[in-house]
Amino acid sequence: MKLSKRILSGQVVELIPLDPSHIGQLIEAVNDGEHWRLWYANVPRPEQMAQYVKNAMEDMALGNIAYAVYCKKNNQIVGTTRFYNVDSANRRAMLGYTWYSASACRSAINSETKLLMLQFLFEEHKAIAVEFRTHFFNRASRAAIERLGAKQDGILRNHQILADGSIRDTVIYSIIASEWPAVKNNLKVRIASKQSDS
Repeated sequence: MKLSKRILSGQVVELIPLDPSHIGQLIEAVNDGEHWRLWYANVPRPEQMAQYVKNAMEDMALGNIAYAVYCKKNNQIVGTTRFYNVDSANRRAMLGYTWYSASACRSAINSETKLLMLQFLFEEHKAIAVEFRTHFFNRASRAAIERLGAKQDGILRNHQILADGSIRDTVIYSIIASEWPAVKNNLKVRIASKQSDS
């Protein structure tokens, strides 16, 4: 399951493999909401963005793919997301490092981003499972993952020491291949509902 590096395009967003030309718009996006101030979130500060993109691009050499999330309606990049810890032998990948500008939240953007990524994994690359991880205290992230239809597998306690010295308990969720058709239908309904609201 070697992931092909290409643009994933939907009605609302395009997921464009990350490169240095995206840094300026990502800084604008992260300044909208200042989500790096949330102690439990893994969101880069504006001055860290160039290094964040550089690290993500270096990680692509390992078979992972990071994307800039481009909103077609606003003609701007509103965040980033990625496939990481891609396990080709077991046809599994993790989906994360996702953050958006505040103005992009609670729109169809995240739902379609996840639809495109999950469709890419399950239908094009025949993945058997996709995993999501988040901080125990990141209630917004946990709720968003659960709305996708992912099921909680468990909690890794004392999993990571964060930059501020606090210790993270990591909640693990997954979607398996047999669940994908129902998850796909759920996402399509959510996208249609959010588009009708806008």
